Amino acid sequence: MSSSPSLVIATRESRLALWQAKHVQALLQAQGAQVDLLGMTTQGDQILDRSLSKVGGKGLFVKELEVALQEGRADIAVHSLKDVPMELPAGFELACVMEREDPRDAWVSSDYARLEDLPQGAVVGTSSLRRTVLLQALRPDLKIEPLRGNLDTRLRKLDEGQYAGIVLAAAGLKRLELAARIRHIFETEQMLPAAGQGALGIEIRSDRADLKALLAPLVHMPTWLRVAAERAVSRAMGGSCSMPLAAHAVLDGDQLSLQAAWGDPEQPGRLLRAQMQAPCTDLVTAEAMGLAVARELQAQGAV
Repeated sequence: MSSSPSLVIATRESRLALWQAKHVQALLQAQGAQVDLLGMTTQGDQILDRSLSKVGGKGLFVKELEVALQEGRADIAVHSLKDVPMELPAGFELACVMEREDPRDAWVSSDYARLEDLPQGAVVGTSSLRRTVLLQALRPDLKIEPLRGNLDTRLRKLDEGQYAGIVLAAAGLKRLELAARIRHIFETEQMLPAAGQGALGIEIRSDRADLKALLAPLVHMPTWLRVAAERAVSRAMGGSCSMPLAAHAVLDGDQLSLQAAWGDPEQPGRLLRAQMQAPCTDLVTAEAMGLAVARELQAQGAV
């Protein structure tokens, strides 16, 4: 009789990252695996005085976890997919994409129920270039200020009165049972989400075929097809968090609808958009759609 597999999950130590790791831990334990967590503080968690686009991008949240995988201190790493670089280093792969939580952006404010209610020139917090260009398109009069830190830190800065409102991922607020803080969820027509937003990805070393079989029951293929198309847009555009790019896909039956938007922070209000709809039942087709949409944006002048 074979013994239960014993696994270690590498995770960041923020409250949201730990929730995500414990969620995967519980699902694997339900399959009979023994699972421990290895909590780590990443460079992305430590550098809070500059925007991510200026210090190396979202890969800063992933690198230390990959070192733990490489050294055998951990078997898998659980990530918010929107934090995972579009190109993984040689020797690593995404083995699993799980069912997506709400991918949309949420408006959080103590005083204003919606973005439309803000007075002219009000200060809104976000460190995302994507959210910056989309907010500028909706309300060119607003003052967009940087906002870094984990979810609790961002909410504290709002509560201290540093901002009239802030924009956060709805998924994180819902996962941490902070949905009561959401005043309004932006429809995707207003604020197109980031590639992979709301989805969890599990990374492994490429030579760990044993883990793929173990993780297979956690895979949610409709989500994976959607995020594969979204991430392909970003990859083709040279995507990182230093790019003002949004990409969002919806799957209806076997019809995949993909939308993307690109803006220029130096030219507030200038948004380029592209979209495509086609039958899609595999990752190769999804990625080809993403590439086609990226080419359309580039043809319009996106760089």
